[in-house]
Amino acid sequence: MKSLPLAALALFLLTGAAYAQALDPSGTYLSESGETRVRIAKCGQVYCGTIISIQGDAKDVNNPDANLRGRSLVGVQMISNIQPSGNGFTGQLYNYKDGKIYTGKMTFEGKSMQLSGCVLGGLICRSQTWAKLN
Repeated sequence: MKSLPLAALALFLLTGAAYAQALDPSGTYLSESGETRVRIAKCGQVYCGTIISIQGDAKDVNNPDANLRGRSLVGVQMISNIQPSGNGFTGQLYNYKDGKIYTGKMTFEGKSMQLSGCVLGGLICRSQTWAKLN
């Protein structure tokens, strides 16, 4: 009889560890197009995603701030304020291709991240699947 409570406790602890791991989006991700690599890591109390490599024109030419258009995209925080929400995360997504910031949602399954950026209060959304590299 004593083994049943111990087995239940062990199962609870294992489930809790798996759940905590699922709530950690940390890692390096490759965009759906294969041209951008973003590293997601802790930034204080939340997570953020920083561009670590990019193919092609690596300048922030579409930034609405003319003073930032000459900066390298490598090192730019593309995803900010990533926080747990429901069965995934929410945050802000900077799309360097149009220079706009979108409300974002992220969910994780296996070795992939489903990333959705929305405008107009979530009326118009676009999604991509990014591959987790590590």
